[in-house]
Amino acid sequence: MSTGNLDFEQFRVFLEKACGILLGENKQYLVSSRLNKLMEQQGIKSLGELVQRMQTQPRSGLREQVVDAMTTNETLWFRDTYPFEVLKNKVLPEAIKASPGQRLRIWSAACSSGQEPYSLSMSIDEFERVNMGQLRMGVQIVATDLSGTMLNNCKTGEYDSLAIGRGLSPERLQRYFDPKGPGRWAIKAPIKSRVEFRSFNLLDSYAALGKFDIVFCRNVLIYFSAEVKKDILLRIHSTLKPGGYLFLGASEALNGLPDHYQMVQCSPGIIYQAK
Repeated sequence: MSTGNLDFEQFRVFLEKACGILLGENKQYLVSSRLNKLMEQQGIKSLGELVQRMQTQPRSGLREQVVDAMTTNETLWFRDTYPFEVLKNKVLPEAIKASPGQRLRIWSAACSSGQEPYSLSMSIDEFERVNMGQLRMGVQIVATDLSGTMLNNCKTGEYDSLAIGRGLSPERLQRYFDPKGPGRWAIKAPIKSRVEFRSFNLLDSYAALGKFDIVFCRNVLIYFSAEVKKDILLRIHSTLKPGGYLFLGASEALNGLPDHYQMVQCSPGIIYQAK
């Protein structure tokens, strides 16, 4: 496929407008690897032709397929480990104390293939086993992603041995999954039922999401410009209850916004508390 400079620039503009993702100037190879198959199937020879077809045929579903292909990311179970330990040891006890007798709500933003929200649900179960009766009203995990394909995969709660091998311990596999045939496992109903999957673009209105005690927005802000990143962080703040916590990725930092967030050192790791 052709990725001339002008075509690539057109595509970068399209992608940023569609979902906020800012492609680096040297990312032609990434675009090629993600879109080659789709463009072959559609008989499209260049990125310029692709952008033109998306503009002239807005109802063809092509735009959604392109955004899908560009935003799909592999992820891990219990990624970086410490956020889930901090959740169990610090954040959940504080949230229970701050909202006694209320159901807690957690948002997993950009949930990709579902490992993060299901890891959160397993963490909730592990907390409950040690702290019987403290979560009487339960926990709702709202998991959102832009990719319709990914969300459909998440909802099945089924994973192959390759996906299972990325960060899931044998103990957790045995406790929380049922075998579903050769090389496939399905997450158990109690873990699955705690998670609600919704299609959501981080650039859209957050009003329908409601309020959360905890937000995980990990390893996604790195794809946005500084301006869009700041806007998303302000919108996330509007969904957090006062004193609620935001978890970012290990390589992400919240610079600025001192009126909205307070940094909390957890050793290891840093989280942010809404003011």
